[in-house]
Amino acid sequence: MASDLCPIYSPFFGAMGAVAAITMANFGASYGTAKSGIGIMAAGVLRPDNMVKSLTPTIMAGILSIYGLVVSIQISTQVGKKAVPLSVSFIHFGAGLSVGLSALAAGFAIGIVGDAGVRAFAQQPRLFVAMVLILIFAEVLGLYGMIVALLLLSNTSNLEGMCG
Repeated sequence: MASDLCPIYSPFFGAMGAVAAITMANFGASYGTAKSGIGIMAAGVLRPDNMVKSLTPTIMAGILSIYGLVVSIQISTQVGKKAVPLSVSFIHFGAGLSVGLSALAAGFAIGIVGDAGVRAFAQQPRLFVAMVLILIFAEVLGLYGMIVALLLLSNTSNLEGMCG
């Protein structure tokens, strides 16, 4: 009778949460790197002496992959532990989507801002601080998604004991 009230864990949704986290975060990071890399190369023609400072957007885009990796590892350590309610599996999926979609959006923002910002920085070096500030605001979108995902994952231990 208890099994009727407590659905058995489906590892598919937990695994899809881990896949969504790492895949979408990597897509966001790769788009941000590629788009800002185009601007970096174009700006390098004008000002090759500023190439190291111009790498800031690509470094910030790479951090998005780390956000997805952290959440993906957290989910994958919980997926195969034991039979848990289906609600926990959906929380894993939601956590993966949270960080994945946030990192994807942040990657788009970093790519666009990085491309335009590096080109502007090549023409006017005083724009570097403004470019970095805008990139920080774009990067924090992915960080917010990771924080929400970690909060979701921290509450799964409360739900696991419901079906005993």
